[in-house]
This record gives sequence, C-alpha cells and structure tokens, in this order.
Amino acid sequence: MHFLKPFNPPIADWQGRSVWLIGASSGIGLATAKALHAAGAKVVVSARKAELLQQFVDTHPGAQAVVMDVSDTAAIAEAAKYVQTHQGLDVVMYCAGYYQAMRASDYSLIEMQRHLDVNYTGALRVLEAVLPTLIANGAGHLSFISSVAGFRGLPQSLAYGPTKAALINLAEALYYDLSQRGVGVSLINPGFVETPLVAGNDFPMPALISPERAATEILKGWRKGEFHIHFPKRFTRVLLLLRLLPYRWYFALVRGGTGM
Repeated sequence: MHFLKPFNPPIADWQGRSVWLIGASSGIGLATAKALHAAGAKVVVSARKAELLQQFVDTHPGAQAVVMDVSDTAAIAEAAKYVQTHQGLDVVMYCAGYYQAMRASDYSLIEMQRHLDVNYTGALRVLEAVLPTLIANGAGHLSFISSVAGFRGLPQSLAYGPTKAALINLAEALYYDLSQRGVGVSLINPGFVETPLVAGNDFPMPALISPERAATEILKGWRKGEFHIHFPKRFTRVLLLLRLLPYRWYFALVRGGTGM
C-alpha cells in the first residue's frame, strides 16, 4: 500500500555519492561527515572555522573543505557553485546551529536575531543556492537538523525553540513540493547530544548521547528512506506524545518535570 512506502528513496550505498555538510566543524555535523567518509561518500564540509575544517580534511583523504558563513548569501552561492562543479549535489545537509539559553527576563533582540539568522535564515540562503539545481536534476536529497525543542515551547528555549519550529515547518512544506520532483527531504530532530552547543547547560539533559551515536541514527534513517529521523527514541517519543496534549496539561507537565 502507498502509505507503507518509504517517504524518500532509501540511501544505502554511499560509495561515490557527494554530500555537502554545512555547519560540520564540530558536533553532529562533524560526526556525520566522518561516518559518511568511512562509508565511501565524497564529503565536502563547510563552516566558518577554517582550522577545524582543515583538521578534518587532513585526516580524511579525498574530503574537501569550503569555508563559509551561513549569514553570507553571496558566499553561500559561491560555495554551492564550487561544490556542484567539483563534487556534485547528491545530498545537502544543513547542520549549522546556534544556541543560548534564554528566558523572558533575559530577553535580547540581538540574541533572538542571531538564533534566527543561523538556525533558520541560513537554511533559506542555502535553499536559494541549491534548489534550482536539485529541481532541474530531478534527483538529490535535502536534510535539515532541527531539534525536539521545536516541537513545542520549552523553558529556557525562548530564542532557540522558535527557530527550530520554523525549520520543522519548512522541511514539511518542502517535502510536499520536492518529493513529487524526485528530490528527497529529511528532517532530523535530535534530543540532547553531547556537543559544544549544549556544553553550557546547567540543567539535567535526559538520554544524552554522543555525536557518533547521532550520526549512526542519521545514516540509519537515510537508509530506511525516512522523512522524520528522531533520536534517542526513548526520549523523543515522549516529546512527540507531549505535542498532542492540550495546553493546560502540557504546561503543567513541563513545569512539574523541569521545576520552571
């Protein structure tokens, strides 16, 4: 039956397949780049920090680095042309992320806009650079790393959560259009992953996993042709259920569980 088919063409064989990972100097992006390289993919990594990218290239023969800031539209367009010319655009993965805990008492418009620029608008800039090629080719795959923080509003996530909610909605809307044109779309919603992004958290992080484990789950999701790749399941399934609750129950449960 139609509804039992994979959402996307499964990607099981990475040998010779080109992957451009944007925001891959550390964390989940870097771990995924390493896993893809080990699987035989032609990996291109992008981020602002040239020295970290170079460390990856030096230890992964054949990999390439393109230094780029996701807030720079012109730099993204130039990078996309380079990647397309030298490697191809089989898979484009947006891994860039910025996070600072914020509550209303600490509100900062500058911080709100910084989160928006990196976590969401950067993805829009990448789409402008790669969508025409993917659509013209009638093939390829777009993948976005969002977060379970985008499911519903959470304490200390005033700046971060809304940007991830926007990214979730964006991926869903893209899937409608691109799946009919031969282009896959996947949405990745991790729980807590031990990365520099969450290193400053001063609250318990349930079901914390390593970036390597996250990369394994991502490749597993692509292999199955999934649209929504979320992990670790013991944590993310609970949050998916919370998404269904009426606000009165939801607010009470989150307040009781976090003490905030």
